[in-house]
Amino acid sequence: MLWRNNADRFGAVAMLLHWLLAAALFGVFGLGLWMVGLTYYDPWYHRSPVLHAVIGLALVGLTLLRFIWRWATPLPAPLPNHSRFERFAGRAVHLALYAAVLALGASGYLVLTAEGEPFHLFGQLSLPPLLAARPGLTEFLGKLHAASAWTLIGLAGLHAAAALKHHFIDRDRTLLRMLGR
Repeated sequence: MLWRNNADRFGAVAMLLHWLLAAALFGVFGLGLWMVGLTYYDPWYHRSPVLHAVIGLALVGLTLLRFIWRWATPLPAPLPNHSRFERFAGRAVHLALYAAVLALGASGYLVLTAEGEPFHLFGQLSLPPLLAARPGLTEFLGKLHAASAWTLIGLAGLHAAAALKHHFIDRDRTLLRMLGR
C-alpha cells in the first residue's frame, strides 16, 4: 500500500484524511440542522451541542492534519487534460475549504462561549470565553456560524461536482486517484 502521495496518485494517508473530513463535515452539519429544531425539554437539547462541538473540533483537527500532510508530501501531478483555469480553480476551492473549516471552528467556539461562560467538554476540558458577553452577541455569532456552515457545504458540493464532472464528462482519473485506483 502506498502511504505517501506520488506523481500519479494520492497515498493512503491523504485519502484517509480526505474521506474522514468528508464524513465529519456532513455528520456535524446534519447534527447541527437537527439540533436547532430541538425544544428545551428534549433529552438531546443539552447533549447535542457537546457532541456537535466534539465532532467540530475533530473536523478542525483533521483539517490541520490534512494541511500539514499536504505540505509534507507533494500532491500528484496535475493531469495533462486539466486546463490552467481548472488547476487554478482547484487550488482556490481547496484553500477556501480549509479557510471555511477554520472559520466555522472559530465561530463555533465563539458561539459556545458567547454568554461569557466557559464551555465544558465532558467535565474534563474547559474552553474559556474569548469575548465578554453582550446583548445580541450570541444571536449574531449563531448566524455567522450558520452562514459559515452553509458556505462550507456549498464549497464541498462544488468540490464534489467538479470531481464528478472530471469522472463522467472528462473521463479522466481525478476522482479515481482519490479512491485509490
